[in-house]
Amino acid sequence: MLGPELVWETTEKIALIRKRLVIAQSHQKSYADHRRRPLSFEVRDHVFLKISPKRDLMRFGKRGKLSPRFIGPFEILERIREVAYWLALPPPLSGVHDVFHIFMLQKYKPNPSHVLDWTELQVDEDVSYEERPVRILDTRDQVLRGKTIPLVKVLWRHHGVEEVTWEREAEVREKYPDLFINV
Repeated sequence: MLGPELVWETTEKIALIRKRLVIAQSHQKSYADHRRRPLSFEVRDHVFLKISPKRDLMRFGKRGKLSPRFIGPFEILERIREVAYWLALPPPLSGVHDVFHIFMLQKYKPNPSHVLDWTELQVDEDVSYEERPVRILDTRDQVLRGKTIPLVKVLWRHHGVEEVTWEREAEVREKYPDLFINV
């Protein structure tokens, strides 16, 4: 095919692709709109603040914990805009900017087991903190086809026993050699 026939067929295919993309986008938007819930808080409400754990350790190709962490509760002093709130932060968090986007906040539901004890945390200006291991609870070897990977079960500071993780022994030994003194 050459000339006008090629141009016509190409134009038809592009139109079909655009139509399918519009349909897919419409489906995705309706799904997203259905799942999205409107958030808003009032002055004097209490909220949790989302913080991000930082670790130097790569666990199986992923950094950080899979689940988000929150600290608080903190009182809302003022609603700055529709999506920004000014929080009453305590003196240990004085280095953190006190106005937050609504997606950094979670409604306070009284349950002490879900609260991260923030009093001992050194929270950075970017609302993150460094995770540190406390001790090694167990060891095991992960056997894969032709090789064996030694693993250690690590208990992390500010987390309970139910949140321990299996890490590669070599990486933990390199980053935190003091954990292996009594092992």
